Amino acid sequence: MKNNRGAIQKRQMQLLHHLKEKGFADVTQLSELLRVSPITVRRDLDELAGRGLVTRYFGGARLAESAQEDDEPAYLETTTQHLSQKRAIARRAAELLENGDTVFINSSSTALLIYPYIQDKSVLVVTNNGRSLLAQRAAGVELVLTGGEVYGDKQSLVGQFALDALSRITATKCILGVSGISVQGGITSRVIQETAINQMMLRRCSGPKIVVADYTKIGLEHNFFSGRLGDITHLITDTGADPQKLDSIRHAGIAVDAVAPLEDG
Repeated sequence: MKNNRGAIQKRQMQLLHHLKEKGFADVTQLSELLRVSPITVRRDLDELAGRGLVTRYFGGARLAESAQEDDEPAYLETTTQHLSQKRAIARRAAELLENGDTVFINSSSTALLIYPYIQDKSVLVVTNNGRSLLAQRAAGVELVLTGGEVYGDKQSLVGQFALDALSRITATKCILGVSGISVQGGITSRVIQETAINQMMLRRCSGPKIVVADYTKIGLEHNFFSGRLGDITHLITDTGADPQKLDSIRHAGIAVDAVAPLEDG
C-alpha cells in the first residue's frame, strides 16, 4: 500500500523537530516516538540525509550543522512542505531526458529528486552532489561523481578538482537547481563555492540547460551570480509561482513550465 506523501512529510517533520530539540537520537528511540517500524525510520533518515538535513551514523542520526544554525523552526517546515512541489518539478525534468543522454546535475535538493523518475531510459549522470550516493536511483541511471572538496553537510563537491573533471566532459543536458532566478539578476546562489560549478556545467553543456526551482525561488536574487537568464533554455517550476514573474521570464525567450505539486510519493 502506497504511503500518503502528506503523512510521510508530517512524520519527517516530527523527526526533525525531535532532533532539533535533542541534537541526536537512535533508530529505536525514533521508532518508539513515531510509532513506526525501525525500517520506516531508517528510510526517513536516509531521505533526510540525502536532503542535507540530518547526518547519519551507525544506529541513529544527528541534526545537520546547517539545520542547527537556523534558529527558526520554519526552516524545517519550509523544507518539508515544498517537497511535493520539488518532486513534481523533478518528475517533469526527468521527462525531458532521452536514452543516451549525458546529464549534468548540480548540488540542489530539487535536482537530487530526479533519479527515481528516470524510468526506462539509459542515462549517464555527472554530478557534484555527494548526496546522490544515498538517493534512490532507477536501474538505467549510471552515476559519476566529479570528486572535489566536500562542502558542509550539503555534501556538494566543489573546488578545482571538481571543475577540472567537468571541463573534460560535454553534457547533452544540464539540470541546475538555484537559490534565485529573475530577469534582472539571472540565476543566483547563496553559496559562493557552488557558482563556479554551475558556470562550468552551463559552459560544457551542448543541449538544453534546465533550471529547476520551486515557486519560492522565482523573482529572487542572491549574492552570488551563476549565469545570465540567456545562459539557460528552460525553467521548470510549480503552479505556486507568480504568473507575472513567469511571463517576464518567458518574454526573455525561456521555455517555462509550471507543474502542479505531487501529493503522493
